[in-house]
Amino acid sequence: MVKENPNSTRIYDADGFKRRAACICVKNDTEDQVLMVTSSKRPDQWIFPGGGVEPEEDSSVTAIREVAEEAGVTGKLDRFLGIFEVRNIERKHRTEVFVMIVTEELPEWEDSIRIGRQRKWFTVEDALKHLRLHKPVQMTYLETLLTCNRRLNKIS
Repeated sequence: MVKENPNSTRIYDADGFKRRAACICVKNDTEDQVLMVTSSKRPDQWIFPGGGVEPEEDSSVTAIREVAEEAGVTGKLDRFLGIFEVRNIERKHRTEVFVMIVTEELPEWEDSIRIGRQRKWFTVEDALKHLRLHKPVQMTYLETLLTCNRRLNKIS
């Protein structure tokens, strides 16, 4: 089920980090449910959709494109959440993460047809449990979302 992109060009920033973009997709502005997809490398694991920035592409466009390809949903970007960095022996990348409010779920999409990718809505608590096991950086995306929401609720 591994997704292959033989024609993709990797884009790096000035520090040598691969540039990526991703989205935390939510159903509505309460942001109590998030959409996750099965990993192309490990179909038993759930992750947030995202991928590499293409040449001359803005990261917000990358995020929207990756969500459509990997999760088969469309929507409107709500806000920029932050830049998250991975630096280890295997990888060195920075991911710009956005929040998207989903407006449409397609019955079939590119990755569901090509590699059998699945999507599923999770409560924030359940998503944190899944990510804690195998995607700690993506867990920080969600923790940042929760922190921002708590701050916004105190202001309003």
